[in-house]
Amino acid sequence: MILDNRGLEPPQPMIRTLAALEKLQDNEVLSIINDRRPMFLYEQLDELKYTHHTKQLDDGTYQIDIRR
Repeated sequence: MILDNRGLEPPQPMIRTLAALEKLQDNEVLSIINDRRPMFLYEQLDELKYTHHTKQLDDGTYQIDIRR
């Protein structure tokens, strides 16, 4: 599942991401694309026991792959 959060003002990217995570199945990956690094989201993911990997894309945005 890919969730494109570019162009959204905080806290919309985090709200959309947390809502999408509720639908995520075991071993499924949610890839989100954000304009900026989602620092507050990382804390939530760690508390909820999700693993995540972040990479900066060529256009300066960030892709975060999240797994349960």
